[in-house]
Amino acid sequence: MQHSHSFVETYDGLVAFGLNRETDENTIIYYLQKFSDDALMATLSKRLSDQELNSLFDLISSLLRNHLNENEYHRLFLKEERP
Repeated sequence: MQHSHSFVETYDGLVAFGLNRETDENTIIYYLQKFSDDALMATLSKRLSDQELNSLFDLISSLLRNHLNENEYHRLFLKEERP
C-alpha cells in the first residue's frame, strides 16, 4: 500500500482548534485522516451536493497548487516517482 493514515491511529493529544498552532495542525491531520476513511467517504460522497463536491475539490486542488511544487505533488500526493 502506498497511502498511510497512521497519525489518527496513534495520536493521543488534544483534538481542538484555536488554542495554538501545533494543536491546530494535529487536529487538521486527525480530522482529514478520519474524513478520508473509506467507509465514511462511501456514505458521505453520495450525500454531498454537486456544489459541495465542487467546493471540496477546488479547495483541495488549490491547497496542493499553492503549497507543493511539481515534484512534491507527484511524489507526495500522486505517489509517483519522477525521474
